[in-house]
Amino acid sequence: MEIEKSLFDNLQDFFGFDTFKGDQEAIINSILQRRDTFVIMPTGGGKSICYQLPALMSEGTAIVISPLIALMKNQVDQLRAFGGEDSIAHFLNSSLNKSEITKVKDDVIAGKTKLLYVAPESLAKQDNLDFLHQITVSFVAVDEAHCISEWGHDFRPEYRKIRQVINEIGANIPIIALTATATPKVQSDIRKNLQMTDAVLFKSSFNRSNLYYEVRPKKDVVKEIVRFIKTKSGKTGIVYCLSRKKVEEISEVLNLNGIKALPYHAGLDAKTRADTQDKFLMEDVEVIVATIAFGMGIERITNLKYVIKDLRLFSENDTRFLSQFETELI
Repeated sequence: MEIEKSLFDNLQDFFGFDTFKGDQEAIINSILQRRDTFVIMPTGGGKSICYQLPALMSEGTAIVISPLIALMKNQVDQLRAFGGEDSIAHFLNSSLNKSEITKVKDDVIAGKTKLLYVAPESLAKQDNLDFLHQITVSFVAVDEAHCISEWGHDFRPEYRKIRQVINEIGANIPIIALTATATPKVQSDIRKNLQMTDAVLFKSSFNRSNLYYEVRPKKDVVKEIVRFIKTKSGKTGIVYCLSRKKVEEISEVLNLNGIKALPYHAGLDAKTRADTQDKFLMEDVEVIVATIAFGMGIERITNLKYVIKDLRLFSENDTRFLSQFETELI
C-alpha cells in the first residue's frame, strides 16, 4: 500500500494529475519492481508517464532511448517545467557542443538527473559508454521500440544494437519498451532482439472513435488539396506523396497559396530534416509535405487534425498518426 500511496502522491506532485489512465499504474508498478515491461499503447494513452514517473521515483538515472532530437528536447523541456529544475532531465545527442555535453555529464554523475534522453547512435559511442559506466542506471526505456524490427515501418538499424550496449553498461538493468504500433511479428522481433521474452506485456485497445476517413476521387488533386487545407486554417496537417519530386512541387504550390508548408524527404540533408521536424513539433508551420520517410513522433503534435495521402500509401499503422478528436484521413 505504501507504494500505491507514493505513486499517487508523486503523480500529483510531478504532473498535477489525480488519477492514472488505463494501464499506467500497473505499468509503473512493473518497472518499480524491476521487471522487463513491454507496452503497446495508442497515441494519447500516456506512454511517457509510464517511464517518467518511475524514473523520478527511482534511485539513479533512467536512460531513455529516443529516435528524434526534436522529441527529446520537447520531453526534456516538459519535465523541467514540471520539476522546476533544469538538471532533472537532460538529453545527450549531436545537437550539443562540448561545454553542453560536459554540463550534462556532470549533472548526471552528481546524481541530479533522473532522466537522460539519448539517441541510439549516441548511445554506442565509446566516450558515452565510458560515462554510463560511472553512473547508476535505474532502467532503460526504449521509446518507439518498433524501430528495432526489420518488419516495422520505421526500421532503424542502430536500434538493433541497444541490447548489446545495455549489456556493456551493466547487468540486470530492467527495460521498458514502448510503441504505439506493432504487429504480432514486430512484437516478437522486439522481444527477441531486446532479450526480454519474459517481459510483462501491457496492450491497450486501439479502437479509435476519434478517426474520420474520407475517400475522394483523384480529380484536380492539387487544387483540391489547397482548397481543403484552407478550410483547416490554424490546424496542423500532413500531405504524403509518392515521390520526392511531388513533395517539392506540392510544398511550393501550398506556399504560393499562402499556406506555410515545408517539404520532408530522404533527399534533404540531416540538418534540414531535423529543423523541419522541430518546426513541425513546435507548430511553427501548418503543413508538412512528405514521403513516408516522415512519421515517427508526429503523434505528439497536439493540434494534428488531418492527413492527406494516396491510397497506395495507406497502411494499418495510419491510426498512430491521428490522435486528436475530429481527425481526418483523406
